[in-house]
Amino acid sequence: MRKKTILITGAGTGFGKNIAFRLAEKGHDVIAGVEVMSQVSALEKEAREKGLEMRLEQLDVTNPKDREKAWKWDIDILVNNAGIKEGGSLVDIPEENLRRQMEVNAIAPMILTKEFARKMVQNNKGRIIFVSSISGLAANPFSGPYAASKHAVEAFAEALSMELQEFKVEVATINPGPYLTGFNDREFETWKNWDDDPATRVFDYEKLAFAMEQFDPDEVTEPAIKVILGETKTYRNLIPEKMIPMIKEKMDAVWQKTTDDKLGKRHPSVQKSYDAEPGMKA
Repeated sequence: MRKKTILITGAGTGFGKNIAFRLAEKGHDVIAGVEVMSQVSALEKEAREKGLEMRLEQLDVTNPKDREKAWKWDIDILVNNAGIKEGGSLVDIPEENLRRQMEVNAIAPMILTKEFARKMVQNNKGRIIFVSSISGLAANPFSGPYAASKHAVEAFAEALSMELQEFKVEVATINPGPYLTGFNDREFETWKNWDDDPATRVFDYEKLAFAMEQFDPDEVTEPAIKVILGETKTYRNLIPEKMIPMIKEKMDAVWQKTTDDKLGKRHPSVQKSYDAEPGMKA
């Protein structure tokens, strides 16, 4: 396979970092975009220690100047991976946190994508990957803000895939399940930084935790790379595949749901967050 130039946003930690290093190991020209400058020096040091060549760039996707800088780069593949996870009930989360969730995960990545997509249209080739989530397909309590942002990503990606197919530009999504990177557990800590009156909250966040068992994050890297490089041609790619039946069942259940279903009783998914402990392994 021809060496590709691949831009990965949010490559400072988690999935993005693992994928960036693995692609560099495979000999591709990787541009690892990270949010803050301190991550650049740390990753440069790690890459040198591993004997890898990788280009590290500060790229805050919400920063217009960073986006303008990035649009000057010639790339074959764009991987929209940057994201945050604001936890909390939709009745409690402050407005500024809700807006930031949508800006970082959906609006800013789509703006970044636009100019790269235009170049790919002119070149009549290219590939755009959106790292979405199972939360882009089904929502859970206390993850509504994050799920909403990923549902928006799903809509952007699906529309873009139809719009760009005549120009031979491929679009795909990667939908990771719950993985133990710390990302999910930190979601249930964001309330500590809310600028609000705790006495007005409906829920007590000191008693809540991420409710799902989490998998080994190393399992994501190789399947994700196959999607990024076009070795896997499936448009939607849920990882791990064993979760597909459960997610489809959850999506279908909404069609049978009624507005008065078990009113007055706590939803089982809410109770799971009360019963859970942080960092539960699958």
